[in-house]
Amino acid sequence: MEANASVDMFSKVLENQLLQATKLVEEHLDAEIQKLDQIDEDELEHLKEKRLEALRKAQQQKQEWLAKGHGEYREIPSERDFFQEVKESKKVVCHFYRDSTFRCKILDRHLVILSKKHLETKFLKLNVEKAPFLCERLRIKVIPTLALVKDGKTQDYVVGFTDLGNTDDFTTETLEWRLGCSDILNYSGNLMEPPFQNQKKFGTNFTKLEKKTIRGKKYDSDSDDD
Repeated sequence: MEANASVDMFSKVLENQLLQATKLVEEHLDAEIQKLDQIDEDELEHLKEKRLEALRKAQQQKQEWLAKGHGEYREIPSERDFFQEVKESKKVVCHFYRDSTFRCKILDRHLVILSKKHLETKFLKLNVEKAPFLCERLRIKVIPTLALVKDGKTQDYVVGFTDLGNTDDFTTETLEWRLGCSDILNYSGNLMEPPFQNQKKFGTNFTKLEKKTIRGKKYDSDSDDD
């Protein structure tokens, strides 16, 4: 009887110890889980704060761009204005055009669209007849020509439509791609795959561009009608 009582007592003591040990383990695990949950909440709050700060900065940047004339495709009256405009903005596309060149009007349509889509870039146009000094300085010889200016310096040119699939029917995305190749705007597509290579859109025959001299000027026209 005494032996059985001792065994029962020992069993109860062991059971209590196991229960206490289990309870301690559970409490420890609960504390760790709560700690992990708290870390996740802190990280989430930190990410939320960073996101809000990024949104505030993006909105501020957008307002600064709009104040400098981004977000629209507009004409500047003289070459003097050109220098002021490129000084104010990091990325500028300037279309050197002539009223009688119909391919300039084709470019106009696409540039209007891109100016609204890419606020990071300023889009301008300048009549070559009003900018003889600037055209000579930038060696503008073919109309239309896009001068791509970054940090106040002309980095690249899009001359005629040769880089746009050599056709009058190029898409806005094709022009967007070409400008993206020069890092003058933020292009989200694949720069290694020019859109005009899609033959379903353009076929295999491109329009042959003939260069004609503008009467009385040193420029060539990328249009067939003078």
